[in-house]
Amino acid sequence: MFTNKTLTEKDIELLKEKYRNNYIEQIEKVKKGYPVQYLIGNVDFLNTNIVVNEQVLIPRFETEYLVEKILKKVEKYKQNPLSCLDICTGSGCIAIAMAKNTNFKIKGIDISKDALKVAKENQKRNEVKIEWEQKDILKNETIADYEIIIANPPYIDKEEEVDPVTKYEPQIALFAEEKGLLFYKKILKQIKNTPKLIAFEIGEKQKDTITEFAKSAFPNAKITIEQDLCGKDRYLFIEQ
Repeated sequence: MFTNKTLTEKDIELLKEKYRNNYIEQIEKVKKGYPVQYLIGNVDFLNTNIVVNEQVLIPRFETEYLVEKILKKVEKYKQNPLSCLDICTGSGCIAIAMAKNTNFKIKGIDISKDALKVAKENQKRNEVKIEWEQKDILKNETIADYEIIIANPPYIDKEEEVDPVTKYEPQIALFAEEKGLLFYKKILKQIKNTPKLIAFEIGEKQKDTITEFAKSAFPNAKITIEQDLCGKDRYLFIEQ
């Protein structure tokens, strides 16, 4: 997880523009740990601009890199309007970046009504077509008929020490039961079709357990772990 205590010159410029009468107060707020992204109100994510507030996680560089990797893997399908499901969509950044860069039929789901409200705002902001649904993915419903499945679910163990800045973000989007592994186990059990690609962002110490989940669910698939820009094991791909 990242920290937001170091402000860039661009951050300060944006804060001055948005908070002309009290930008010093906002800068002090950031120095005490409040995410500057929430104060600015939006972040760039690939070739999209995403509105963020306390109802959604702030998109990370790791997630941006995940989408870049996915786009390379699905380039061979670029002539086909494949169906794509984004699980735990949050701000909608993954779904929107996929819609912006492919002709796929995209759907984003999330348990949070407030998060989906932000996602819909981002859809309009980026002028893309996406279907949204409020849904609890842990309720053992079948996931079927999707050719691409992407998930960046909550994956932090509740006992794990995290950057204090995350206390301002929705905790439901960060922490998961069973040492952070619950969502992966549930999602893999619920997928009933044979997707061309399943892509997960994972915790850096979770690869072995999630790989075993994946092998159990899809014994004949190609399962690979790839690293983020810091060299940490961050992505699991299941290709068939």
